[in-house]
Amino acid sequence: MKLFGVVGWKNAGKTGLMERLVTEITGRGITVSTVKHAHHSFDVDHPGKDSFRHRTAGASEVLLASGNRFALMHELRGAKEPILADLLTRLSPVDLVLIEGYKRDDHPKVEAHRAVTGNPLIAPEDPTVRAVAADVSLDLDRPVFDLNDTVAIADFILSEVGL
Repeated sequence: MKLFGVVGWKNAGKTGLMERLVTEITGRGITVSTVKHAHHSFDVDHPGKDSFRHRTAGASEVLLASGNRFALMHELRGAKEPILADLLTRLSPVDLVLIEGYKRDDHPKVEAHRAVTGNPLIAPEDPTVRAVAADVSLDLDRPVFDLNDTVAIADFILSEVGL
């Protein structure tokens, strides 16, 4: 599987860019999965539902399945957060995995940047950031794309990973 990340500070446009990239790239017949890192506690389950009850009763993993999809919830129960490489082994094979977050890992990335956030760029200090997608013009030593030019960003990513 080929990997490419989307990184940036909060409110930089990462999730919107990820969504547009998935739509654009899958529309070209390329299979894509995504990994999203969350820096906070999150839950995909709802109190009172059977799967929630299984999990809160102490199950290590709860697999919820239907005719449309399945979801595997794994409770760490105090164990260390798994590294990205270990999580990737749990994915079914696809052509490309797009990763949102994990900005300190060593896979290639595009940085989403919105000037209004006032945050500094990650790219100048990180050689794994191969390009920047921004809402302003920037003078950098790597490609800079308009944050909304999904086609050009997708072309760049696919070229970088050889797809």
